[in-house]
Amino acid sequence: MIQAPAHFIAICSDSIGETAEAVVRATLEQFELSNTEIKRFMNVRDEEELSRLMEEVSERGGFVVYTLVQPELREAMREEAVRLNVRAVDIMGPMMQAFVDTFNDTPKRTPGHKLDEEYFQRVDAIEFAVNNDDGKDVGALLKADIVILGVSRISKTPLSMFLAHKGKKVVNYPVVPELTPPSQLKEISSQKIIGLTIDAQHLVKIRSERLKAMGLPDDSEYASMERVEYELKYAQSLFASLGCPVIDVTDKAIEETAGLIMKHL
Repeated sequence: MIQAPAHFIAICSDSIGETAEAVVRATLEQFELSNTEIKRFMNVRDEEELSRLMEEVSERGGFVVYTLVQPELREAMREEAVRLNVRAVDIMGPMMQAFVDTFNDTPKRTPGHKLDEEYFQRVDAIEFAVNNDDGKDVGALLKADIVILGVSRISKTPLSMFLAHKGKKVVNYPVVPELTPPSQLKEISSQKIIGLTIDAQHLVKIRSERLKAMGLPDDSEYASMERVEYELKYAQSLFASLGCPVIDVTDKAIEETAGLIMKHL
């Protein structure tokens, strides 16, 4: 028996699964779930392969999200889901059926994305964002299309990944009063830098929930109002010194914040 993490989500696709994973990650942002694994099963083209991955999902107590354009594979997925009592979420099926019913048209049933220049640009951007998450390499600041600054738990990472899926090379860097900001920030156009801020009470709640999810006391200094207000005030002074745009992300969805950032560029 495979040892399962607390939460397991499988992505099944007859292509690369990018669409399904983007939907899953956007949804995941609405929950405070620790120890969550998202695993892609790409280029699934036959029922035997599909059956094997569904067995793994069943063993690990998770659910599957799928984008399958071939009707026989979608039907096989539904049958396996019933047989194994696994929740399966069809991303493309209802949408394709809406096109058929409304426009009386027939889908091409051809899996996959075009491997064009835009596709490879997006792949490069995603790799760049992963490698430079949370300030791993300050040298990458000079190579980025967008630099996101913000205090802990302000959604820098998911925002970076969302923008990367749009083909933008993003570095996100943590703002911590005890750490001196990298000198490279002064060498970058202020229009490439985005400062994130948030309502202090809202951030206290987010940090407290995060500590609970990790099994840690939620009354630590990290989640105290005094600490949060101190960090946000310091961040605002840094943003002012850099002359960069500032976005308040309180109650904003990742997509909305990303849209505002794209307008600044």
